[in-house]
Amino acid sequence: MAAIVIAQTTLDDEEKAYQMARSAVEARLAAGAHIDARMTTFSWRKDAIQHERQYRVSFQTTTEKVAALAAWVHKGHPSDVPQWIVLPTVGSSEEYLAWAVKETTAQE
Repeated sequence: MAAIVIAQTTLDDEEKAYQMARSAVEARLAAGAHIDARMTTFSWRKDAIQHERQYRVSFQTTTEKVAALAAWVHKGHPSDVPQWIVLPTVGSSEEYLAWAVKETTAQE
């Protein structure tokens, strides 16, 4: 049975974040996507701590679509190693699950 997951990535360009979010929904890989306001991140890269401003994109999708969404995001992401985190959901309503399944199913 399908379940909803929240899959997240980050981008350092607001326009790229908007494009990725919209395109994933248009491709029906995600039922919806949220873009968080610009945030500050610190991480290890190239043996040094890096400071960046990024946008987090959170995709609402189903367990059936998450692998295809992951492949799609990794293919179109500008980073060599993009952040990719998948979070399970608990207690989603049946109506919300039905909406997510419907919106991630190809329309005829």
